[in-house]
Amino acid sequence: MLIAGFPAGSFAANCYVVAPGPGEECVIIDPGQDAEAGIEEILAEHRLKPVAVLLTHGHIDHIWSVVPVCGARDIPAYIHPSDRALLSDPARGLGLPAGQQLFGGLTFTEPDDVAELTDGMTVRLAGVELVVDHAPGHTPGSVTFRAAPGVMFSGDLLFAGSIGRTDLPGGDYPTILDSLARVCLTLPDDVQVLPGHGPGTTIGAERASNPLLAGLPPRPPVPPGAGSPETSAPKTSAPGTVQPTAIPAVPPGRPGRGRPGL
Repeated sequence: MLIAGFPAGSFAANCYVVAPGPGEECVIIDPGQDAEAGIEEILAEHRLKPVAVLLTHGHIDHIWSVVPVCGARDIPAYIHPSDRALLSDPARGLGLPAGQQLFGGLTFTEPDDVAELTDGMTVRLAGVELVVDHAPGHTPGSVTFRAAPGVMFSGDLLFAGSIGRTDLPGGDYPTILDSLARVCLTLPDDVQVLPGHGPGTTIGAERASNPLLAGLPPRPPVPPGAGSPETSAPKTSAPGTVQPTAIPAVPPGRPGRGRPGL
């Protein structure tokens, strides 16, 4: 498997391109601010043809370029329905007052073709299979993508040494801990984690040293028919190219955010 990535724009949100190998079709994950040039460079270098954009969540630093990227290639975008509204109204994910202009009056719309992701589905595109895990807490519609062999695109759920912030609208600290216990801590230690910001890591490294996971036990997925995270969740530098329960209290003084970004 070929995985190439780069940090996009001033938010340094990691954008990834995933393909079976050079000269193949590919998918693009999280095309953030001004990501088009970086994407085109990877496509040209590896002779790739994109067939879809996949979004880990709807914050503007991860979806900024989804419309031009999808429009230029006439390809669909995939997002969880709980975050779909952020495609056309990203300001609601930032807690801005109604009517306040976003970044000098920029306007956003949905791509022409939007498909919705569901928990546990397998997305089969471009010769790549990605398992979707709904992982709310950072946003209600946050997801991760798991690819064989042993790679997880964690979005803003898990970072090297940190976790996603929960102080923006739709964020919830107990919920993100539940997602981490269910989605991340049940995986083998050797699984590579390619996050939404910052360098890559592994499940084992985070299990051993991430202070925000200390004391958090793994939680097996909910059995079929017994409810799911979709319905039972509480309401309340560049990665380069890769070849392939009890809820702890919020730590004192922690302002509800992990690595810089949205």
